[in-house]
Amino acid sequence: MTLSFWRYSHLALALFSSLFLVLASATGIILAVDAMQEKTLPYHTENFGKITLGETLPILKKAYPEITELSVDHNQFVALQAIDQDGNDINAYIDAKTGKALGKPIKKSEFIQWVTGFHRSLFLHETGRFFVGVISFLLVLIAISGFALVLNRQRGIRNFFSKVVKEYFTQYYHVVLGRLALIPILIIALTGTYLSLERFNFFMGKEKNQKEKIEVVSTPKGKTPSVFTTTLLADVKKIEFPFTDDPEEYYIIQLNDREIEVNQVTGAVVTEKRSPMTVQLSDLSLNLHTGKTNAIWAFILAIASINILFFIYSGFAITLKRRASRIKNKFKAGESKIILLIGSENGSSLRFANAILKQLIAHGEKAFITELNSFTVFPKAEHIIIFSSTHGLGDAPSNGNKFISLLKKYPQQQKINYSVVGFGSKAYPDFCGFAYEIDKQLENQNWAERFLEVQTVNDKSAAEFVEWIKLWSTKNEIPLSTTPSLYNHVPQGLQKIMVLDKTLVSENEPTFILTLRANLRSRFNSGDLLAIYPADDTRERLYSIGKHTGNIQLVVKLHQHGLGSEFLNSLVPGNIIKARIINNKAFHFPQKVSKIALISNGTGIAPFLGMIEQNKAKTETHLYAGFRMETETVSEYKKFTSEMIQKQKLQSFHLALSREAEHFYVMDLIKRDADFFIDLLLQGGVIMICGSLAMQKDVEAILDKLCLAGEMKSISYYKDNGQLLSDCY
Repeated sequence: MTLSFWRYSHLALALFSSLFLVLASATGIILAVDAMQEKTLPYHTENFGKITLGETLPILKKAYPEITELSVDHNQFVALQAIDQDGNDINAYIDAKTGKALGKPIKKSEFIQWVTGFHRSLFLHETGRFFVGVISFLLVLIAISGFALVLNRQRGIRNFFSKVVKEYFTQYYHVVLGRLALIPILIIALTGTYLSLERFNFFMGKEKNQKEKIEVVSTPKGKTPSVFTTTLLADVKKIEFPFTDDPEEYYIIQLNDREIEVNQVTGAVVTEKRSPMTVQLSDLSLNLHTGKTNAIWAFILAIASINILFFIYSGFAITLKRRASRIKNKFKAGESKIILLIGSENGSSLRFANAILKQLIAHGEKAFITELNSFTVFPKAEHIIIFSSTHGLGDAPSNGNKFISLLKKYPQQQKINYSVVGFGSKAYPDFCGFAYEIDKQLENQNWAERFLEVQTVNDKSAAEFVEWIKLWSTKNEIPLSTTPSLYNHVPQGLQKIMVLDKTLVSENEPTFILTLRANLRSRFNSGDLLAIYPADDTRERLYSIGKHTGNIQLVVKLHQHGLGSEFLNSLVPGNIIKARIINNKAFHFPQKVSKIALISNGTGIAPFLGMIEQNKAKTETHLYAGFRMETETVSEYKKFTSEMIQKQKLQSFHLALSREAEHFYVMDLIKRDADFFIDLLLQGGVIMICGSLAMQKDVEAILDKLCLAGEMKSISYYKDNGQLLSDCY
């Protein structure tokens, strides 16, 4: 089955049944909570599972002269109908060990009765029950199609519970929670379907073919087995007591799988009637569907029902997100000079392509955009640009799975230049695998001429996409925008952040420290990023966060005509800006490591100050920092690090000043402490770098030389191993 089949099936089923599923799930949550609440009532008998009929019946007969019926409900509450010593009618829950009345059975509240009726039939009687049965069956199909989609995404059953790459909130939790809730939801759906089929006598024909078997049981001579001593009260549903002491009057005992008549004197089974398998399956389905026999299972059902509501929301949110990047063309394919072909699983690469299309048309070019699966003959085309993601194990996305065959079917009649841009995630081993396959197939076409080598974009990085634009624009002499923020997604959910304080580092150095207060509900850590939008809601600037006394602290260098830095520099305490906090988990302070080295220059020290302050585990941490000269702020850093060393949150502080008389760079400090860094890497320690890209490249080059000199693996090995983390700009 193709991915598109499962995806469209999943969507169509959800669309058709969404309203009914919302109603059924909401009422199901209420009923599951009610089932849990029932377990808290004080009608339990201690060690109920070990009590036999031989223990409890004599006690009850002694306490109640006349007993009509005893029943055990799904909560294992024992109910008795009898007459007591004073001649009073008794209809109460009792303690099976003592016969003491614990309370009277209480009817369900009108609200719960209303919810139960609505859940079963939507108040439409038999018609409603039919609809509920159909929706239950559709939920089975939705679960199966969802399972197939996750298998496709995770590349097989072995990776079913492996890491899910987080593209955005709804996509991530739709998959993660879907995996966890799959089995409970399948059970809810299957049992609901079975109960509906039984309601409409679907299994009646089979029951008629099975003649009711009532066996007369004869007791072997010399043996007098007593059901009373071998039967647990927990296995009983109901007991009808004999009216008199006449041996010909029998107990009628209804068990889980059969009904027996028992001699009241000897305890021997007189007759036995087995319950049909359909009845047993019905009881099992009802118990599994309602959770009434087990509070933990009822809780799981409630969570699964909540998840169904979330899946409906997140599924439609994912669909709308995909549809948000619809293809719109001004020119026809047959008249267009530049053809943009898109292969996208969730619409992200289409968003990038649309941005290029608008600019090409604005520059007077006739351009046309379509999916890879719509490839055909383009008579006026001079250039084809392909933007494609990769799905599964290097496979094509759903709207590009026919492209290779179409490429052979529709050879072009003229020479056409082509460029391929691959979108993907380096978290997967087959990074941009399909883009490379497209390039290989085009290379074999006699009409196609490669314009550029394959360019790749990791995790929808606008900065990496711009690198391709620079190459393509320069060679094609069409000036496309190279501002990354133009290709970033318009941010949602910006929050208001207040400026608390702004401190100038020194009069000679254009650097300042900004302290901001975030929303009380915001959670962030040192190393996360603050995204600000100084011009409008699309031009984004990112700054590394240091968490100081619960507030956001930024160290910002003022650049002339700098969009972000000039905006932040213009702020004064009390100002409020709109921004968003981006989780940068890959640059959080490492946990469960023996040793950490923090390397920074200039404003890159900001997140490290917060990390050191938050080092409650007192992990051995060493800070290496480079600045131009001694300033008041550097003196404050010295004071801060001394306090942290006293509190054992920092082991050592190494300072390099490049513009002083005895000038040093951070790289000089690393060379000086070469043995320390080699030992740190060998022991599984972590090196974190924050600051300028130039500094990062120099530090990595020096570390690589140290590794080679020490006959160790190259620094790239330690980077891949998560021992070298960087956040540079």
